[in-house]
Amino acid sequence: MSRIGNKPITVVDGVDVKIEGQKITVKGPKGTLEREIHPNISLKMDGNVINVIRKDDEPKNKSLHGLTRTLINNMIIGVTQEFTRKLQINGVGYRVQKQGNNLNLTLGYSHQVVFNAPQGISFDVPDANTIIVKGIDKELVGQTAAEIRTKRPPEVYGGKGIKYEEEVIRRKEGKSGK
Repeated sequence: MSRIGNKPITVVDGVDVKIEGQKITVKGPKGTLEREIHPNISLKMDGNVINVIRKDDEPKNKSLHGLTRTLINNMIIGVTQEFTRKLQINGVGYRVQKQGNNLNLTLGYSHQVVFNAPQGISFDVPDANTIIVKGIDKELVGQTAAEIRTKRPPEVYGGKGIKYEEEVIRRKEGKSGK
């Protein structure tokens, strides 16, 4: 039995939820999100509580049960308070600048890397070595942060590159000589 899937989702004040067939629309103060629900999963709304119900106990439906509940809960959280992901840039001469909605990254290449913000994502650059990715869609925030990180992933010998704030880089020793 799915413990997460059976938890009811409470809709907070200021959030409007519409369920039309297999489509759910969540509207809040920060924006609007839409999602298609798998045909084997159904949603039932009683007042300000949403229950996620699965068709049967097949393994695929069990896994979709908890996933669907978490995705809908993330939609409700996203439209009330934005999701953020913080990245740090380490390395001599490595830095970031914000140009409008885009990021201008200096990462040790012979050219500067320009990263365009996808629809619904905004960047905050408090200093030259920190990037904060903000948005109402948790998946899109995580994907955008991962794409920025791929421009120069952290390397294990010098620790240079772009890393998540909470990420710990395991350092290697390098050559030891005789």
